[in-house]
Amino acid sequence: MRNEPVESPLFVTSRPPRPADAVAALLVLDDGRYVMQLRDTLPGIFFPGHWGCFGGALEEGEQPIDALRRELREEIEFEPEVVRYFSQIDLDFSPLGYFKVFRAYFEVRVAESALATFVLHEGADMRAIGGQDLLANYRVTPYDAFVLWMHLSQRKFGAAR
Repeated sequence: MRNEPVESPLFVTSRPPRPADAVAALLVLDDGRYVMQLRDTLPGIFFPGHWGCFGGALEEGEQPIDALRRELREEIEFEPEVVRYFSQIDLDFSPLGYFKVFRAYFEVRVAESALATFVLHEGADMRAIGGQDLLANYRVTPYDAFVLWMHLSQRKFGAAR
């Protein structure tokens, strides 16, 4: 899935995706690689056929951290012990007739032994990929790519991990 031309059906479908508040996990292995999901090519989802972070929309009344834990259970049967808030992107869909939504990102450290127990229930594939390789050579959802770049750049900005 590296650098193939993107055909218009991947972006423009007869049924546009519906914006919603969402969460995403930066699943980071001890060696620094990120565990990523290859998104399905279903109509009506944002950026089908792209690599992205595991996560999804909040259910009504759900707190972001609870949504993240639920999504990780549903998508890969993973129950993280420690979850650390990392960042949030706010997206304003009002020009398209919707509303403002957020995508909250949480860092989750993952041991290699835990990775071996993941069972993929959503998405076309799952892979551990080095951050530089991921951003340079894979088709990544734009919002996740930006936050991955931020995560990789922490030391350059003087932030502690």
